[in-house]
Amino acid sequence: MADEAPTAAPVRGAVLGLGAAALFGLSAPVSKLLLGAIEPVLLAGLLYLGAAGGLWAHRLVTPPSRETGIQRQDVLALAGVVLAGGVAGPVLMLFGLSRVSGLTGSLLLNLEAPFTMLLAVLAFREHLGRGALVAVLLICSGAVLLDMQPGALRADTIGALLLAAACGCWALDNNLTQRLSLRDPFAVVRVKTLVAGSVNTALAVLVTRSVWPEPRYVVGALVLGCLSYGASVVLDAYALRLVGAAREAAYFGTAPFIGVLGALVLLGESIHAAQALAMLAMATGVVLLIRERHAHVHAHAALEHEHLHVHDEHHQHEHGDGDPPGEPHAHAHGHVALVHDHPHVPDLHHRHRH
Repeated sequence: MADEAPTAAPVRGAVLGLGAAALFGLSAPVSKLLLGAIEPVLLAGLLYLGAAGGLWAHRLVTPPSRETGIQRQDVLALAGVVLAGGVAGPVLMLFGLSRVSGLTGSLLLNLEAPFTMLLAVLAFREHLGRGALVAVLLICSGAVLLDMQPGALRADTIGALLLAAACGCWALDNNLTQRLSLRDPFAVVRVKTLVAGSVNTALAVLVTRSVWPEPRYVVGALVLGCLSYGASVVLDAYALRLVGAAREAAYFGTAPFIGVLGALVLLGESIHAAQALAMLAMATGVVLLIRERHAHVHAHAALEHEHLHVHDEHHQHEHGDGDPPGEPHAHAHGHVALVHDHPHVPDLHHRHRH
């Protein structure tokens, strides 16, 4: 049976995920440059404050969102997103980058993808087929090959472990954000960036006693944060909603390659044979994941929740007098039990046994 054409949602998810990757991928080499003038914890704070500033400014100039806002039951997951992805992850990454070359750091950040996938499968019940698991092994093998190289790569053990720990934090962040992906992504990321920026900046000032850099470096960090930690993370949140955490990680796995190109141009670094082989293995894994298709007969259990939706085959329900008109719209609604067969990805409407 021939592969069916992908549905609109996975295609949009791919476009958004790749856009997020492109914006974030440049952050590693540019952050490497800024680390010469700004200490790591302070830089993490400024990056997230830049992101928060851009997102809160966006809120002031755009119409009110029709998305479902953050609910009381979301507080625990949101706290995990902020602490793991907004506080611990960036600080670990920046300390790690200070110990390795920009090129090595960009490539080691590929570990975020397999970590996200493994956590999605083992803890959050997403499904990955054998082809996807082969892709994960290719990406991991490329990262290990890179870490084993001596000399110019400067991948010392502590630096590599710090970057791996940062990727672990972001893997948890990605999976928790996916659980929140039916909420307004702008609202989720606004909270994350404001709290993370405030906490990291306070730590830099009160604990590590960081020295403030020249204003031009502060402005550079804020602008970088607005793009690579603000716009990028919002695009990523929409991609998580559409395709699930594991497959989003495949698209976001292209980010380090953007970082590699940035390191070549901005830092004057070069690629050696082992690095090229590592990149080839990682790229092959990413391509395999992007090309994966999944369809079978599956069942939807009855469910009640609230999120932005249109009346597709998964959303056939009656409306009350107080429900908003037009589509898309958000209101509390129920899903009846349903059994059907179509290509799908493990979004929050497709978590079922295989």
